[in-house]
Amino acid sequence: MTEIQIAQSVTPKHIKEIAAKLAIPEEKLEYYGNDKAKLPLDIIDEEKIKNNKLILVTAITPTPSGEGKTTTSIGLVDALNILEKKAAVVIREPSLGPVFGMKGGAAGGGWSQVIPMVDINLHFTGDFHAIEKANNLLSALIENNIQSKTRSLGIDPRTVVWKRCMDMNDRGLRNILAALGGKAGGVPRETGFNITAASEIMAILCLATDLEDLKEKCGNIYVGDTWEGAPVFAKDLNANGAMAVLLKDAIKPNLVQTLEGNPAIIHGGPFANIAQGTNSIVATKMGMTLSDYTITEAGFGSDLGAEKFLNIKCRTAGISPKTIVLVATIRALKYHGGKSLKEITQEDVEALQKGIPNLERHIASLKSFGIPIVVSINAFKSDTEAEIQVVKDQCEKLGIPVALSFGWEKGGKGCLDLAEKVITAAESCTNQYHPTYDLDDNVYIKMKKICQTIYGGENIVLSELAKSQLRKYEEMGYGNLPVCMAKTEKSFSDDQKRLGRPEQFDIHIREFELAAGAGFIIPIAGNMLRMPGLPATPAAEKITIDKNGTIEGLF
Repeated sequence: MTEIQIAQSVTPKHIKEIAAKLAIPEEKLEYYGNDKAKLPLDIIDEEKIKNNKLILVTAITPTPSGEGKTTTSIGLVDALNILEKKAAVVIREPSLGPVFGMKGGAAGGGWSQVIPMVDINLHFTGDFHAIEKANNLLSALIENNIQSKTRSLGIDPRTVVWKRCMDMNDRGLRNILAALGGKAGGVPRETGFNITAASEIMAILCLATDLEDLKEKCGNIYVGDTWEGAPVFAKDLNANGAMAVLLKDAIKPNLVQTLEGNPAIIHGGPFANIAQGTNSIVATKMGMTLSDYTITEAGFGSDLGAEKFLNIKCRTAGISPKTIVLVATIRALKYHGGKSLKEITQEDVEALQKGIPNLERHIASLKSFGIPIVVSINAFKSDTEAEIQVVKDQCEKLGIPVALSFGWEKGGKGCLDLAEKVITAAESCTNQYHPTYDLDDNVYIKMKKICQTIYGGENIVLSELAKSQLRKYEEMGYGNLPVCMAKTEKSFSDDQKRLGRPEQFDIHIREFELAAGAGFIIPIAGNMLRMPGLPATPAAEKITIDKNGTIEGLF
């Protein structure tokens, strides 16, 4: 059976039954049909959060199709519920870019999925659309002010850094000319689009604590400078009130369910290679309020998603995980050992052993945070006993618990060993995580600490443009912000071709972006782009619908 056939073979429970598992009063639910609901923020209880066991699921450096963090997260929450633990999974919303690009759907896989899968992968409850509209409203107000003869703030069009966004992979929109068409069209200038998952509005939504905080953060967005060199913010354009109105429903987390009828909260969707890569603070705190165990994930490998989850999200939210689950696959480790993507399903113990250093580097990086680690081998039918034993032996040598995970094939029952090891690790954790850097460190030192402690690199090299931008942002008073590295997900380095565990490398920062509203600085490394392109053969080409409304090819 395909992913979509499996998802459609299960009849979802009414969402009020899922809410009842979490003791949410029915009158609190804002229904989006019978299988989806939004949850009001007043459910969050800071005292209950203190008693929750938060579990972070991350991964080794992935292959292009991913290694199964979401599948593992969902299988783990189902397993915990089988073991009679009150558990909920909190994950990100899929972006249409990857859905129609490389990966297809992104709601888990096999028998470890969240449903309704089609709705979640497409328009869901409209959160991404609201984010896009709020982003582009600000763009429209900027253009309008530049054009105005009576209310102009004197914005220098050459300095405007705010870009429009769209939730689709479209390389043709990375760099564009806007405001063409003569005097009535505005003042022509170079600009571009980000994908919605990389919009600062997405970052703000995922870091805001309530509507007032959301509105304030939107107001603090830096858009450019005046002709005299003074910074201009969204609040100077009176934009933040209207932007918050567009986001009034999008800020509320979404309640759905796993195939096994367990609670799943889905909210926000920033990518981890070009943004902070985790779901919203309010969604995570909602899960922590309503359950005893909260399973959440962070995008791509631990060098990106987990680093930002801990150094940005946890620091902002005042939370700390009790265990980190590191998802590894035999096929990805063989890929890092030199096996081609076309051959990674073939047994090759030698290639696997050559790829093991990638796993070792991720474990070393995660150990720096001082939180217990459990390795989850996301099992595939092509894995052999000899290959599995290599990974188990290495984890044992490093003193790290390891479990085989069969969530795709068996759902919760396939993740019971993982769940038991997670329970043991979480119950043993009594300390808070250790951040990689102090906020008082200057931006260069923060990047260098990430480079050395998390990536295993040596130094940070800034381009002349990056030096100029950093000097400006520090003079503006933003040197104490966290850093949100934009870096390829395919390598610890900024060169996507350096697989495995590269050594003796520097991270080259091409430029910086200031996310003053979200509250971090974005160093952009190597050739990283914030508007992806489609692959040679997009997933969209095999997605279709018949006259009866049956969808095919969506994952």
